[in-house]
Amino acid sequence: MNPISWDDFEKVEMHIGTIVEVMEFPEARKPAYKLIIDFGPEIGQRKSSAQITQHYTPGTLIGRQVVAVTNFSPKQIGPWISECLVLGAVRADQSVILLSPEQNTSDGLRIA
Repeated sequence: MNPISWDDFEKVEMHIGTIVEVMEFPEARKPAYKLIIDFGPEIGQRKSSAQITQHYTPGTLIGRQVVAVTNFSPKQIGPWISECLVLGAVRADQSVILLSPEQNTSDGLRIA
């Protein structure tokens, strides 16, 4: 593991957002969903691709709050442009469990 400085960590902007739309992503190399996440009025809505199909269905994701990195450069994933990175814990089988706040909170709050 390569240590980073506190200054490096402070450059990473992580925020709470609510998933407002979920779409199948058949063009993805690994099973994934296309997500639209609302980060509140200051950041707005962002698109993401997430390989979370093993533990989540579209119906269980709508309205769910998640933690995401919001200041990455956009990344082309097939025909989709991902504008943020949804964070999750990766299990030994490579499936992902989403990181979420313990209680519902305001969209856009920064993780510190």
